Amino acid sequence: MAHSLSPECTPLKHAYDSCFNSWFEGYLEPAIANSQKLSEGQRNEYAKRKAEEFEQNCGAVWGKYKECVQKALKDRGLDELLEQARQDISRPNSI
Repeated sequence: MAHSLSPECTPLKHAYDSCFNSWFEGYLEPAIANSQKLSEGQRNEYAKRKAEEFEQNCGAVWGKYKECVQKALKDRGLDELLEQARQDISRPNSI
């Protein structure tokens, strides 16, 4: 697995990646296998249950990892550049 932006965030990144990959495999495999058999309502209910499962299993580690990365961005002065890029993207192109 790759390293995070900051060395102190790397263990959290690895924990999150592992949790996400495990969850995603469990999400994707049945979804593909049953995609033709389930109604739209059943697919939506399945997606809702899997989203709740993700939050329960991976939500806390995601939150910790996200906080760590945001702190690393701020410590490096990259938070302002990121915010500027977000603003640039949201503006319509004017020529």
